[in-house]
Amino acid sequence: MKTLTRRSFFKQSALGAGVLGLSARSWNAVAGANDDIRLAVVGFNGRGQEHIKAWTQIPGVRLTALCDVDKKVLDAAVSRLGSSGTTVEAYQDIRMLLQSKNVDAISIATPNHWHALATVWGIQAGKDVYVEKPVSYDVWEGEKMVEAAHRYQKIVQAGTQSRSSHAIKEAVQWVQKGNLGKILVSRGLCYKPRASIGKTEGPQAVPSTVDYDLWCGPAPLTPPRRRQFHYDWHWFWNYGAGDLGNQGIHEMDVARWFLAENTLSPRVLAIGGRLGYEDDAETPNTLIAFHDYEAAPLIFEVRGLPEKAGSKAMDKYKGGRVGIVIECEGGHVLVPDYTQAVVFDKDGKEIKRFNDSVSDLDHFANFIKAVRSRNERDLNAPIHEGHLSSALCHTANISYRLGSQSYAEAIREQIKSDRDALPTFNRMAEHLAANNVDLDKTPMTLGMVLKMNPGNQQFVQAKQANHLLARRPREPFVLRLT
Repeated sequence: MKTLTRRSFFKQSALGAGVLGLSARSWNAVAGANDDIRLAVVGFNGRGQEHIKAWTQIPGVRLTALCDVDKKVLDAAVSRLGSSGTTVEAYQDIRMLLQSKNVDAISIATPNHWHALATVWGIQAGKDVYVEKPVSYDVWEGEKMVEAAHRYQKIVQAGTQSRSSHAIKEAVQWVQKGNLGKILVSRGLCYKPRASIGKTEGPQAVPSTVDYDLWCGPAPLTPPRRRQFHYDWHWFWNYGAGDLGNQGIHEMDVARWFLAENTLSPRVLAIGGRLGYEDDAETPNTLIAFHDYEAAPLIFEVRGLPEKAGSKAMDKYKGGRVGIVIECEGGHVLVPDYTQAVVFDKDGKEIKRFNDSVSDLDHFANFIKAVRSRNERDLNAPIHEGHLSSALCHTANISYRLGSQSYAEAIREQIKSDRDALPTFNRMAEHLAANNVDLDKTPMTLGMVLKMNPGNQQFVQAKQANHLLARRPREPFVLRLT
């Protein structure tokens, strides 16, 4: 299968509406009536385990296949399911899985750089798709995922489960009605401990059970520089997006939801660095992303270091650690997790609370509901919403990657006229000082200020930045809609 090209794969397996003799519309008309939805999970050494658990608990869903490039992981999962009475087909190569006539939908929890390609290939193979966050590796991929879902009329749900929280939805509607006055800042927080991944002395060995050509897929086929093969890819630009796109995409999505913004921000700036230790990772462990929407800025903060050196506790802002704080004229709303939102007045007194018993299962079940109805409007997190929130992470990372080393005073001068950016930076400086990082002596990355045309999702007069909106994938792992 390593020599099988995408074109020959689809030709040989007779995929595509024309070859099948069914239009996308006629296929949709017969799919998901009263029969079981037959589902496959792709990638499950981490988050995908929750996918497997969820699909086996939802009535009317039958897990029929698993796919993972690590044969050890694959065989272990197949064995566990078999011991509980569930027999599934096993695939190491997603291209072989997509030929199966025993699969109606796929559930993707691979590393980020595979999300878009697996989604589009799945769509083109006639499958509906549930895809984990961030839905894409870059902005262009996200656009193509949206286009593919609409062109082939497939149901595609993004794994941003906050969208299935009734409490958060009610809080969003309550704020948007003006109950706390105008939104001043929509702030996402990801204060999550991230220790050093260590230094290596060169390329590291790939586990013998992993098909590394398949693992890399559209990414460059280069030796890994990390000891922990199966998780620390998050901190390398070829595969991940740092904590902004790992955990932070959830909070970014809710922060944008409160603002009711349905385009990318017209201006973005990121500031940060990998500070407090030295290791082989590339993405920042400390970051401010400033999205300059006209109505109110969306500011995102990433902190991977503790509240102070030697502590295991993390900072909090207005009670939030990994969450969202919506600062308004009449007070603020704290969304501390996926199940609640708490409203405070200007004096910090709680005045209202929204609660929910939502779980991951509700978001997975929402996907199944839409698969049966064939109506995208039934989805709580349709792919276009997942794309926009993921793209906000990508554009901030592009600003950071094109930045230059600067000291604190130069950064303060740059951001002094941006709404609430300076106080945010000063709080970051205090946090770093508590971790023995002196920004008067240690430079950070001051990102490139980038202006965007939200209509075409291209940066304005920024050729180098536009180049990072899409990368050239490695053959034959290429996303094409023609």
